[in-house]
Amino acid sequence: MNNRQLFLSHLAQTTDFPLLIEVEKAEGIYLFGPNGEKYTDLISGIGVSNVGHRHPKVIAAIQSQLDKYLHLMVYGEYVQTPQTVLAKALCDTLPSQLDNVYLVNSGSEAVEGALKLAKRYTNRREIISCVNAYHGSSHGSLSVGGNEIFKRAYRPLLPGISHIHYGEASDLGKITDQTAAIIIETIQGEAGIRVAKKDYFLALRKKCNETGTLLILDEIQAGFGRTGKFWAFEHFDIVPDILVCAKGMGGGMPIGAFIANKEVMGVLKNNPLLGHITTFGGHPVSAAASLATVQILKEENLIEQVEAKAELFKSLLIHPKIKSIRNKGLMMAVEFESFEELKPIIDRAIELGVITDWFLFCDDSMRIAPPLVITEEEIREACKVILKAIEES
Repeated sequence: MNNRQLFLSHLAQTTDFPLLIEVEKAEGIYLFGPNGEKYTDLISGIGVSNVGHRHPKVIAAIQSQLDKYLHLMVYGEYVQTPQTVLAKALCDTLPSQLDNVYLVNSGSEAVEGALKLAKRYTNRREIISCVNAYHGSSHGSLSVGGNEIFKRAYRPLLPGISHIHYGEASDLGKITDQTAAIIIETIQGEAGIRVAKKDYFLALRKKCNETGTLLILDEIQAGFGRTGKFWAFEHFDIVPDILVCAKGMGGGMPIGAFIANKEVMGVLKNNPLLGHITTFGGHPVSAAASLATVQILKEENLIEQVEAKAELFKSLLIHPKIKSIRNKGLMMAVEFESFEELKPIIDRAIELGVITDWFLFCDDSMRIAPPLVITEEEIREACKVILKAIEES
């Protein structure tokens, strides 16, 4: 059997209509197929490849670590340089009160750890999240997701979960002294790139302070330069109590983290000890790749270029069928009339060599979130293809 047949026969499927793009190699913003196909990746593997595919400095960091050691011991027992240096580098990007990093393998795991931490620290059980939020697919992260379509087949989920509407200050009264935490995406991703106003976040921070509620910010998609700041919360003059991140963190390698201050994080050590455990969290190769990613974002001025690149996309993507473009930096949603109009455009663009997508909870909008290394010339070429796909679909 060929690769496609093996894929369909032996790999568990998540839909009845996978993209079935076969990739032999990837580099920069491009994916290459076995028969000379070339695709521009405008979604970064869903927010992962912020520094591009196979960035030379990431590859060098991986190769260097391969010569030293791979997995040694479950997380938190041995002193491993890739973990310790990465944790310090992450803390250096953050306000001083966020000084303790727990490394895991993915965004869903980071959310799971953050939820446990909030319950343990506050000794409360109520969690609030937002309508149309997406925080992952494991049981706990799914429980705080905000779309019933994805949840109903898996109930019962975690008890004590309620929802508010993102960006609506009138809902903040639902946060009380019984609330352990509110978990909220700084920028709502799968809802189709929704950006709340600064006043909302200031009011949210104030309400959490008044009620002793921990504020968990989910920056799994929005972190690591995607919005034009290293962390999206920097746009809003607030600081979370717990920050979760993953995706763009690893330069293409699997890694995530939840980050808090040392006092809060310390509750995981006692009653019971080993209050949170991960075998592969902070895998040394992934940690080395992540450190290289942090350094690339700082040294190559990629974050400083985000806003200009986003504005270029917006200036070029003008067509009667495009109703609006919502964005925060290179986290973009191009709105059309309906999914029925959008889907043939996405399909045609892929045929023409440009990969886009839609959003789980907003299927009338095209996802654009390219690697931050994309050049102006590459943006112009990609937009030409999208406009051509609109005309030909």
